[in-house]
Amino acid sequence: MKTLVDITKTAPPSDQPATIRVPEIEKGVGCDFDSYLLVPDNTLDDRIAAAKSRLGKNVVILGHHYQRDEVVKFADFRGDSLKLSQQAAATDAKYIVFCGVHFMAESADILSRPSQVTILPDLNAGCSMADMADIGQVETCWEELESVGGLKVIPVTYMNSTAAIKGFTGERGGAVCTSSNAAAVIRFAFEHGERVLFLPDEHLGRNTAFRMGIPLEQMVVWDPFRELGGNSPEQLRNAKMILWKGYCSVHQRFLPEHVDRVRREIPGVKVIVHPECRFEVVQKADSIGSTEQIAKIIRAAEPGSKWVVGTEIHLVNRLSKELPDRTVQSLDPNVCVCTTMFRISPQHLLWTLDNLCEGRVVNQIAVDEKTKQWARVALERMLSLV
Repeated sequence: MKTLVDITKTAPPSDQPATIRVPEIEKGVGCDFDSYLLVPDNTLDDRIAAAKSRLGKNVVILGHHYQRDEVVKFADFRGDSLKLSQQAAATDAKYIVFCGVHFMAESADILSRPSQVTILPDLNAGCSMADMADIGQVETCWEELESVGGLKVIPVTYMNSTAAIKGFTGERGGAVCTSSNAAAVIRFAFEHGERVLFLPDEHLGRNTAFRMGIPLEQMVVWDPFRELGGNSPEQLRNAKMILWKGYCSVHQRFLPEHVDRVRREIPGVKVIVHPECRFEVVQKADSIGSTEQIAKIIRAAEPGSKWVVGTEIHLVNRLSKELPDRTVQSLDPNVCVCTTMFRISPQHLLWTLDNLCEGRVVNQIAVDEKTKQWARVALERMLSLV
């Protein structure tokens, strides 16, 4: 008779809570992740391809733009987090292997069908930005905002947030946004309230609101470690945007000096940056856009054009290789890697697929039903706007 074991006993260590239990099966070659660290690199590609072929239509592999090349080349679909989650929901595959980070796999589980199983090859692949908005802190923030009285706040959360934050947002009349549709979602929020609590990236919130015509004087930052977020009741009443104090560790690295340097050194260069970058960087750039938009703009550019890009290095390098007739390089002279995304290695992918071939699910991401219900509401509100 099969017993149940905690998933943390059969997966690499993780700081994520163990919310799933899986059937135990016979131990055998390929079940223990540590043994995969000894697999020769020159055999990984063939073994991954063979395992994927064996699973056939039962599995779909999703690869985020920031994923390393040796993993993303096995992806059935590439894209940003929302695009990949939608593709996961549209597939008939039983197993969704998400080569991204934790919040992305949660979003795929929220949008997928009950019969589908979402898997994250390494549970340590988190997101520092998403972790900056803890659900307990956000609930405390909401209580303090209510204590001020009469603020009529609508929450808007970036896709780069935990399922718990998405659920919180949906339950309180708000919606999820992406970097490409944040303006539309913020307009929706203002149709239903007088102020927006924007989570968890202050830079995306500030850059989007400013481009919508909201002055910086009507924006305040909410520091979760200070009473009223470090603001007075009067400051909150005068604000239109309440920006959670959070950021992306990759995009935070880009500085205005980087833009000034490339303009001096590369005549005729075009600077394009992600809206998660600092306000001062965005103001100096020629264009801003999500990962999908950055790729689309550069692909449509004239041969011979010169582009410096403010986003994660794997996408920049991939565009540079794909478009040898134009210059594409990173805005930061030092490498800007999403270190948590980089945790997913070919060994993790092979380990995941081999276990599926043996009938075993490892590292399943399962969102509880109440959270899933309200998170789906928040996501569907966003999708109704685009």
